[in-house]
Amino acid sequence: MYTKDVIAHFSPSQSDHRGAKAAITEALGLSSGYVSQWGEIVPEVQAMKLERVTGGALRYDPEVYKKASA
Repeated sequence: MYTKDVIAHFSPSQSDHRGAKAAITEALGLSSGYVSQWGEIVPEVQAMKLERVTGGALRYDPEVYKKASA
């Protein structure tokens, strides 16, 4: 799962991504500092949680993590 996709999902509008981090931290129960440290790819455990909390709107794809670790 890519961080840009998570931000787009949680953004209040296409042009304003400022509220996305707050929504992500609230949905996952994480600190904003932890979310800020995500690179291009969301940590795998958090991706699985995001799939659950979004009802599948965001999809965890194990292949992304296989490619990232190769």
